[in-house]
Amino acid sequence: MIGHGSAEYAFREAWLGGRMHHAWLLAGPQGMGKATFAHRAARFLVTHGRAGAGGAGSLDDPGDPAAAKLVDAGNHPELISLARQPKDKSKDLARNITIDQVRQMIRRLHLSLSLGDWRVVIIDAVDDLETDGANALLKTLEEPPAQTLFLLVSHSPGRLLPTIRSRCRIVRFQPVDRDVMVAWLHEMRPMLDVEEVRAIAAAAGGVPGKALALIDSDVAVMERKLTAIAESGDPGNRLREALAREVSGTSNRARLELVIDIVPGLLARIARERPVEDVGPVLEQWDRVQRTVRDAVRGSYDGAMAGFEIGNCLAELAPRGREGAR
Repeated sequence: MIGHGSAEYAFREAWLGGRMHHAWLLAGPQGMGKATFAHRAARFLVTHGRAGAGGAGSLDDPGDPAAAKLVDAGNHPELISLARQPKDKSKDLARNITIDQVRQMIRRLHLSLSLGDWRVVIIDAVDDLETDGANALLKTLEEPPAQTLFLLVSHSPGRLLPTIRSRCRIVRFQPVDRDVMVAWLHEMRPMLDVEEVRAIAAAAGGVPGKALALIDSDVAVMERKLTAIAESGDPGNRLREALAREVSGTSNRARLELVIDIVPGLLARIARERPVEDVGPVLEQWDRVQRTVRDAVRGSYDGAMAGFEIGNCLAELAPRGREGAR
């Protein structure tokens, strides 16, 4: 994955120096690869043991083959993962990580190590803990068992208990530079058109996971549709009605999210291409788009309404629309 360099360096330096903090808070936007990093770090620790053994070159060093085989099979006794579980017999996940899950984890921490020198707990995401679960975790972080490491994935660290944050070493996963993202996407998907890669990188906002999801979402096609509305003004509403149909209903939620991802970059490009005195209307429509997105997220708008309203915002920016407004 991309964007783990500084986190990996910090983790390896702590391990090599024998200064491994007992809890690491991996903070940043969803899709940055925080969970991937957590599993890489956990695998490294339970397959390498105490600091400095072997001087491994990276977190992907295989380490002890027997321990690595157990990790790959999901059977390593010293690797514990907490995440939301499926509800009943459905595929839908529970809203939270429950207090019962936390209690089961704590009971395992009281057992002696049966294999290797470290026990690792991954909580993905710690934001999902019930209130009671968060309080129970806090007590454990205040008096952590020896040779136990906590890797806490957080998409919204500001919402966590301040006392949990204060007991963690915080590693922030920052959005990836656009040029770096473009080069990475070229390497990952060399068959993609250059313009499509650039459109994906712009819509992803520096988040690698989002970029990978967008690859299969016809980003370039959708961007052309939105651009056509902004350039023509869509006088007969035909393009806006087609957009509304395309993003309507729960089955098309991903396409609505794609539109929401693309529009900010499109508005920024329009603003860059205009004289300074003509940027004001673009900023007005930016605010209008943001309000529409908030209403859609809160459930006030269905997909069709949100799609049509976003189309209205873009249509207002057409040259003919601006002239008419004057």
